[in-house]
Amino acid sequence: MTETARETDLLPLAGYTVAVTAARRKEELGALLDRRGARVVYAPAIRIVPLSDDAELVAATKEVLAQPVDLVIATTGVGFRGWLEAADAWDLPLVEHLSSARVLARGPKARGAIRGGGLVDAWSPESESSVEVLSHLLSGAEGPLEGRRIAVQLHGDPLPELVAGLRAAGADVLTVPVYRWVLPEDVAPVRKLVATIVAGGVDAVTFTSAPAAASLLSVADELGLTSELVAALNDRVLAIAVGPVTAGPLDAAGIPSSQPERARLGALAREVVARLPERDPVLEVGPHTLQVRGHAAVLDGRVVELAPGPMTVLRELARRPGNVVPRPELIDALPGGGDGHAVEMAVTRLRAALGAPVVETVVKRGYRLKL
Repeated sequence: MTETARETDLLPLAGYTVAVTAARRKEELGALLDRRGARVVYAPAIRIVPLSDDAELVAATKEVLAQPVDLVIATTGVGFRGWLEAADAWDLPLVEHLSSARVLARGPKARGAIRGGGLVDAWSPESESSVEVLSHLLSGAEGPLEGRRIAVQLHGDPLPELVAGLRAAGADVLTVPVYRWVLPEDVAPVRKLVATIVAGGVDAVTFTSAPAAASLLSVADELGLTSELVAALNDRVLAIAVGPVTAGPLDAAGIPSSQPERARLGALAREVVARLPERDPVLEVGPHTLQVRGHAAVLDGRVVELAPGPMTVLRELARRPGNVVPRPELIDALPGGGDGHAVEMAVTRLRAALGAPVVETVVKRGYRLKL
């Protein structure tokens, strides 16, 4: 990529590259990031398989119908709606059977699906989290759980803490897996993403489901790059999950992540906006301001996209603003290696792209940012 400079109203994610691992609604999340200036990389880490013709869902539905159900937990709108529609297609009287149960919704979309299906929602948590659903039930707000039949609609995520917590309280828990996750048919983009993360070619990776996070780690393991992936996600590449359940596989692998307060795509995009620019300080370089972002610099509010060589040199100089960075260190840092001439060429191209005298040569020593 050649260097280009363009005057623009500075978008918060301009100069950053963000990966999207989502399978469902990936275009929606990508558009939210793109509108904020990010370069978006799509690598769906999972594929959603609906179970409308699956024997597993038929069996789970018939088990629910075998006896009266006391409580129903709808975790997702699309999943609960899909379950009701599938049962209707099989001529199974699911809605009639559930009409005598108290139906809890994990969030507003699940609540809408309950009402749209002709049922009445009894309660939903403010946090829209399974943790609050479990706390509500364990508090006794819906009565004692011992011996009660509780149907939990799943949407790919097995929700082990919710299910185990209810069973530990003596409930008879019936899990209804409306969808399941598998690896995508084309695994090449995920493999490429693993390699790109390891190489530092993206600035952040977003996750909207725990299976997507687990899948990325599984592909890294298959490639023999688990330790490198974990190291990269502990260093410069940020992992941003839509919520704590999604972050579970990352936590287990020792990968830190940040999450928005609400598990929503819009909130996830805002979390990326909050976390990426804050890690890159705005430097005062003489009369100029300079911020070094993922693949670009922001000089006096102007986005300057840079090729890998000049970008690497600028990043090394910005790590120690005002201090001399010796040529041998810059040679070692250049992508693909190089020599003294390669460093000189990278500096020349960097100066030309920035168009301001912010990089100073210190004779026989190296280069530095001119503070």
